[in-house]
Amino acid sequence: MKSNHLTFFPQLLLVILLSGILFASCSPTKHVPDGAYLLNKVEVKSDAKEINKNDLPEYIRQTPNSYILGLFRLQLGIYNLTGKDTTKWFNRTLRRIGQEPVILDSMLTDISSRQLLNFHMNKGYYDAKINTVVNKKNKKARVSYQVQSNTPYLINSYRVDVPFHELENLSRDSAHSLVQPNMLFDVYQLDSERERLTSRMRRQGYYNFMKDYLAYTADSVGHKVDVTLQLRDYLMENKDTLNHTIFRQYHISKVIFNLSPAVSTIITEDHPARIDTIPTGGYVIITPEDKFLTFSALVSSTFIKPGTLYSDADVEKTYAALNALPPVKYTHISFSETAPDSLQCLITIAESKSFTFTSQAEITFTEGYWGTAGNLGVVHRNLFKGAESLTLQGRLALERQENVIAQEWGGQIGIRVPRTIIPFIDDSYSRSLQGSTEFRGTFNFQFRPGEFSSTNVGGGVKYNWLKGRQNYALDLLDLSYVYFPWISQQFRDNFLVTGKYNRYNYDDYLIMRLSYSTAFSGYSSARPMRNYFTYRYGVESAGNALFGIYKLLNIPSDAEGFYRAFNIRYSQYVRGEINASFHQIIDKNNKFVYHAGVGAGIPYGNAEIMPFERRFYSGGANSVRGWGESQLGPGTYQRFSTLRRRDYNQVGDIKLDVNFEYRTKMFWVLEGAFFADAGNVWTIREYDNQPGGAFRLDSFWKQIALAYGIGIRMDFNFFLFRIDMGVKLHDPAVVSTPKWVLPSSFKDIAFHIAIGYPF
Repeated sequence: MKSNHLTFFPQLLLVILLSGILFASCSPTKHVPDGAYLLNKVEVKSDAKEINKNDLPEYIRQTPNSYILGLFRLQLGIYNLTGKDTTKWFNRTLRRIGQEPVILDSMLTDISSRQLLNFHMNKGYYDAKINTVVNKKNKKARVSYQVQSNTPYLINSYRVDVPFHELENLSRDSAHSLVQPNMLFDVYQLDSERERLTSRMRRQGYYNFMKDYLAYTADSVGHKVDVTLQLRDYLMENKDTLNHTIFRQYHISKVIFNLSPAVSTIITEDHPARIDTIPTGGYVIITPEDKFLTFSALVSSTFIKPGTLYSDADVEKTYAALNALPPVKYTHISFSETAPDSLQCLITIAESKSFTFTSQAEITFTEGYWGTAGNLGVVHRNLFKGAESLTLQGRLALERQENVIAQEWGGQIGIRVPRTIIPFIDDSYSRSLQGSTEFRGTFNFQFRPGEFSSTNVGGGVKYNWLKGRQNYALDLLDLSYVYFPWISQQFRDNFLVTGKYNRYNYDDYLIMRLSYSTAFSGYSSARPMRNYFTYRYGVESAGNALFGIYKLLNIPSDAEGFYRAFNIRYSQYVRGEINASFHQIIDKNNKFVYHAGVGAGIPYGNAEIMPFERRFYSGGANSVRGWGESQLGPGTYQRFSTLRRRDYNQVGDIKLDVNFEYRTKMFWVLEGAFFADAGNVWTIREYDNQPGGAFRLDSFWKQIALAYGIGIRMDFNFFLFRIDMGVKLHDPAVVSTPKWVLPSSFKDIAFHIAIGYPF
């Protein structure tokens, strides 16, 4: 059997090494014409201390072929495997997959040099100099842009000279102004201040005000600059335009919803609307006889209100709210002036599909038994014509176990309403949250002959809302009831009494919980090369409301001192979790991602242990990838040392994950990754069926598992398919010391298939 334990991992390393040698042996200048040079390296150096060096690569107009780990150019290597005859299928295919050599272009080098210099000057370094050095050798070129910034220009004083008191007050608000004395004479910052003022003006009804109406004058003495904000000269020369157009506040006179995109009409006394119109309190709906959205649904998603001042912010929020409605395909908003100080708003809305059907069939193989399963779902995106979404899903699974059939069937129903339905809360505040309310219910029945039968019923109410780049969720009520009407004595004796399965997983239980979570991403599509953070966190509690009610009503506990609901001891605990990631962008093809996550749950009061479904597990595609899901921990615990099977005792109350991943674009849709993971789970106290699992402050760090590995991803834009291979490095469950693992067989390697990135 020893010969079967082939050193798979060393073989894999050998394949990778040989592949690297193959591509390295292919001359990178193979397809570089005579007299031309392969752009081998580009570097930018600047001594300007106040400039973010991460901004400089954006101004380089020609970069070398992409590297992997900064060592070899895989895409160029693939391209160089081709011959000169492009009529051959092999050559054409590899050239499409690979990347042709980047040939040094002196014109692009000059443009890059000028843009780098202009960037420094716009940041206040008007005396900056740039030296562009191009070294050419063996048909390769190396370009170095060296910027000497010299003494920068600083703002000495900032003055506002605008003949309009409201704009003048906004400009002189030093607490919010982006222009301050002694800052760099930064053109970008000055322009941002114009954008800020314009945004504030347009949010206060000044519909005709534009950023280009504002200009700066600058007087310098030495390297000190006196800056004055003014209106353009041509505006100052035309007082009538200034007073009657630019500095005129506009109110919304009427809001028209056009649910028939083929009709685009403006409502006036001389030109009444065609088709059926429904006028109500300043709102008008142009609609076919069978309108697909109700008046209340339209108004509740519209922040542009008759009688209020025009605001760009209201327009943006209206676009976001209407486009988020499931039955809406697209929205267009336009304005027309109907009086000297009033605007008429036309909102054109096109209808999307209302129904979606989904079906899925699968073949299952669980612990030696074959089975089949099917899922059927339907979504109605406009149930009551108020953009309410109805989701129905059903599942049926059958599995043949010797001469009997095991079965599982169930389903779920959900209704999503596109507004926050909060009792006793002002409607205007609920609308400002730009959220939704979800009502859901689930049912599942499972019957396994010779083992057990179970019924799972759940439901809840959930709020979701968005503010800026943050998503929020509040589970106002989440109820889960699990009942085991029958468990065979043989199953109890073989699995529960022996401790092979966690007996708590097969106890009846009731969870009534409240939870809050939020998620944030700092990624900006406008600045994709900027480093950014993401994070998400959540906190939940269960049983406290029931505990308080029982105490208030003086309901007696059972013989063991615990309270019961429906003759079941309900769970009581508090649980929290936080995950944060930092994305370090090297270039458009390479990045480093750092992730850390911690979580903890504490049972108390009416519970001795956390419910199984709310405990943490380690290992798997999104954790320490040297182990399979729930095959690591808690602590040093391990029951099955030789079998690759899931042990339902391998869950804990405390979790730690620390991960590092290098991601690189390879070729075509393929991406590669190298990663290192660390982490484990622990129990909050020592449990009989989880020996060695308790968290100890003086020893937990010795029980942190380590793993490393490689991954292949296929990025199809709309989804990412991922295969990761993780290898154990430090195994806390190893009895011997040290606990370092040298991979010698498949048992030390875990493969994971997943959709999406792990973090």
